[in-house]
Amino acid sequence: MRTVVERADLAKSLGHVHRVVERRNTIPILGNVLLRADGARLEMKATDLDLEVVESIAADVKVAGATTVPAHMFYDIVRKLPEGAEISLEADAEKGTLVIRAGRARFQLQTLPESDFPDLTAGEFGHRFALSAAELKRLVDKTQFAISTEETRYYLNGIYLHTVPGADVELLRAVATDGHRLAQIELPAPAGAVGMPGVIVPRKTVAEVQRLMEDGSAEVVVELSTAKIRFAFGDIVLTSKLIDGTFPDYVRVIPVANDKTLVVDKADFAAAIDRVSTVSSERGRAVKLALSEGKLVLTVVNPDSGSATEEIEAEYAADPLEIGFNSRYLLEITGQLEGDEAELKLADPGSPTLVRDKGSQGALYVLMPMRV
Repeated sequence: MRTVVERADLAKSLGHVHRVVERRNTIPILGNVLLRADGARLEMKATDLDLEVVESIAADVKVAGATTVPAHMFYDIVRKLPEGAEISLEADAEKGTLVIRAGRARFQLQTLPESDFPDLTAGEFGHRFALSAAELKRLVDKTQFAISTEETRYYLNGIYLHTVPGADVELLRAVATDGHRLAQIELPAPAGAVGMPGVIVPRKTVAEVQRLMEDGSAEVVVELSTAKIRFAFGDIVLTSKLIDGTFPDYVRVIPVANDKTLVVDKADFAAAIDRVSTVSSERGRAVKLALSEGKLVLTVVNPDSGSATEEIEAEYAADPLEIGFNSRYLLEITGQLEGDEAELKLADPGSPTLVRDKGSQGALYVLMPMRV
């Protein structure tokens, strides 16, 4: 293999691809990135056996071929080369080396054969649909904060993507929960998504999808089967295994009969939570909401450091109520709201609360209360 590429193109693509590679690998080939030069393109591929990213860039290919090199070392070399440099890559299969040249700099890296590199893309993808990067970004951004990090309940370690019947059209819905809070968002299902199996997209895959969505107007093609999902963003293709598990019946925890409605200015509410929670303990984080007609009083009491209270205006006309929440969870949910006003539907101090934008039906959040 012998090819010449622009440093900027190579650095950008390696920046996407090398992130998948774990720094500590017991299987040497998984620490490498696969380089394949053919036609007028250089393709790069990296995998951790659960997730695979492939990206190709323009290249002046002198001799077609393929090899694999240590991913993080190769990326660090390219990153440190001067901007505007042309990089020559020359692989010698017999010696098991890749020579990298740029100006007067020369590096020689040990390689492993392409034949050892695993392929994650095999198998049929029965469903295929396209949506804009902006739509996919919204599905991911509005739910990923609620993904559980508790490995014992592995089936909650991702976003549940599935279709549900709507009033007029089928809907594509994303849901995540960690047992303390739940996030749900939906949009009209794209053609091809109807009838798809419900799948759980792993947390690491979700994070990579977020990073790769640079152009919100671009189209993303999604393909999936019962075991894998693939996202194609232009020259980048990300393939991932799905979580093999059953997502719980989340609909049962979404309250439908909460009869007390609180409406507050979102910015004022978030700022007040942030201020009073300054005195909360790292472990406790509890903030008490005292609701009465026309006002809301937020209180935090920390026996070790003191207390804080703030009153803000609110629309509330039901019986007085005191309820406690984890202040960080409440702030994270408030941060997802797009409108100016937050609407909270409450029942009693021990029941889950529904949070959403006032007048918006697209996204909703459920938060379990704390004892205060």
